[in-house]
Amino acid sequence: MSLSRVQLSGKDILEKEFKTAMRGYNQEEVDEFLDSIIKDYDAFNQEISRLQQENENLKKKNSVEQTRTRSPQPNTQVNYDVLKRLSNLEKAVFGKKYANTES
Repeated sequence: MSLSRVQLSGKDILEKEFKTAMRGYNQEEVDEFLDSIIKDYDAFNQEISRLQQENENLKKKNSVEQTRTRSPQPNTQVNYDVLKRLSNLEKAVFGKKYANTES
């Protein structure tokens, strides 16, 4: 929802004057209802502001993460070394028993 599409503010609702008629609505009841609408408008505006701020923070965080991951460093050699060490460790711990069951 775009804020430019919002036609009324809490102040507009509060300051709205209605004409009275012989068989019109109870003015106090209408005022109470409008007061609750104003509270909702204020709550929605606060939530919109909070979400916009959260959105901006997430965009910044995402931008930093993308910058960080754009230049990946090759770690294939590291993985090979780790696998080789693990294989040697398994052979040392389990010995020939491991080598026979591996085939």
